[in-house]
Amino acid sequence: MNDEKLQSIDILTFRRDLLSWYKENKRDLPWRQDQDPYRVWVSEVMLQQTKVDTVIPYFNRFMSKFPTVEALAQADEQVVLKEWEGLGYYSRARNLQNAVKEVATKYNGRVPDDAEQLGALKGVGPYTKGAILSIAYNQPEPAVDGNVMRVLSRVLKIESDITQQRTKKLFEVYARKLIDPQDPSSFNQAVMELGALICTPKSPACLLCPVQAHCQAFVAGTEEQLPVKKKAKKQKNIAYVVLLAVDDQDNYIIEKRKEDGLLANLWQFPMVPIKEVEWVHLENWVYNEYGLEITLGEKQGKLKHVFSHLIWHLEVYEAKLIKKLSKSNRLQLVSKQELTNYPFPVPHQKIRNSLYEKEQNM
Repeated sequence: MNDEKLQSIDILTFRRDLLSWYKENKRDLPWRQDQDPYRVWVSEVMLQQTKVDTVIPYFNRFMSKFPTVEALAQADEQVVLKEWEGLGYYSRARNLQNAVKEVATKYNGRVPDDAEQLGALKGVGPYTKGAILSIAYNQPEPAVDGNVMRVLSRVLKIESDITQQRTKKLFEVYARKLIDPQDPSSFNQAVMELGALICTPKSPACLLCPVQAHCQAFVAGTEEQLPVKKKAKKQKNIAYVVLLAVDDQDNYIIEKRKEDGLLANLWQFPMVPIKEVEWVHLENWVYNEYGLEITLGEKQGKLKHVFSHLIWHLEVYEAKLIKKLSKSNRLQLVSKQELTNYPFPVPHQKIRNSLYEKEQNM
């Protein structure tokens, strides 16, 4: 590999400046209280696609509920999803639990410190593997996430598209050469911390940066143009009618989503893809899809929910259940109070919560 980029900085001084800043400025975060690999693992999974301030209360509750590998391995998936409710990207929780089950049975509850064994666990990609090995086990393994790529793209003035797999591999090679072999745990956390606090996506605080003297993008005045990242594909818009269908006792119909795909195994109020079905056929579609006879009622509101790849446009309607629900694993009939026992995705949490708010205002 061409080390020209690395020759532009004094690696030993870079490490020293970065680690000195980190030791004085690192945030007091609950997963930094020790180097327990299970806690590191849970925190890193939660922090993917999610801000630190959002994660902290979830992490504390999750660790209180599932303090050990064994506790999480033995838990019911619905209970795990309920604790994850609101964090999004629910496949993270399912993959984490599946991998933890393997650790419990195959490795006697000890998170592997071997790169090959750890990387073979479900949902443990190169970043998570590197984070656990470096932070928990102090091994000089790179842990390259978005924060790290942003920092290194600026420090080394790397102008390749970071959405390309080959570019990510390049960053891993550079990170491996930069990492402090004496304290890889602190080094990797320091780069992440720098990206979170100083070397931010927009308006980086270059004047406060401890490694400004090493930063090639700062010298060139191109720090705000880096990293290079091609625009994502346009999000798909999908319109749904959400049914708040109740029986004579004011019990609500809820539906369990499929075991795979988006929001797998979470619960929701029934959703009708209205552009496909059309309004005139809505009640027939509900009967054919769910075996439910309903009468559509009044509109209760609307909301929009944005995913990374699509946007839901939801119109919420009351509905009356005419025929009693036959036994079904997919559908449940539950009281308004019981709705909180089920893990719902964020837009359906909002709809559920609006029912309680409406009751309080009556």
